[in-house]
Amino acid sequence: MGRFDITRTNLAVERLLETTTNPRHHWLLQAYNRHRYLEMAGRWKEIFAPEMTVEHPVYHFNVFGISTVLDGAEAVQAVYEEWSRTAQCIFYTTDETLAVGDNMIVSTATIYQQTPGQLLVEAGAPVDPAAHYLVANVEHMIWPYDDEGRLIGEDVWEIDESKRQIIPLDPAEVLTVEASSRLLEPLIKPLPARTF
Repeated sequence: MGRFDITRTNLAVERLLETTTNPRHHWLLQAYNRHRYLEMAGRWKEIFAPEMTVEHPVYHFNVFGISTVLDGAEAVQAVYEEWSRTAQCIFYTTDETLAVGDNMIVSTATIYQQTPGQLLVEAGAPVDPAAHYLVANVEHMIWPYDDEGRLIGEDVWEIDESKRQIIPLDPAEVLTVEASSRLLEPLIKPLPARTF
């Protein structure tokens, strides 16, 4: 295995699942785990199943000095579609800590997002446009859920710009969405029936 292993991205989630006994919290963590795996596998359309996500999700991103609001399913789906097309749906995490409550999951982690060099050049980064990179930053995330356990949105923000990194990837380390999907398939579990 190389420096990065997508099958380990959700380790902190899976560890918390092992020790969570509250049925509602356990179900939310299962939905969170499934969502993240589906996203990284390029299977983003499944995230919008009615038992997983509300009809009108709202995402707030404040990363890399850019504040963005995705208001509604169409706006959110456009970003997932773009990330799947460019393989920016490939994420890795380190040092993740999580907490779950009745209506939210909170996470802090270093997030590594695979990004084509051309997109970084367009954003002003002095990189090789033909190469691929991991863009790393330390993020806080709050994912609110409704009373039925459906995702309402995501609030994601970069907390320390001084820790931002652009890490060049060897061509052998660049993961395609198809390869990610194959690797993650055994980890993507259906949601059980809700017991709350």
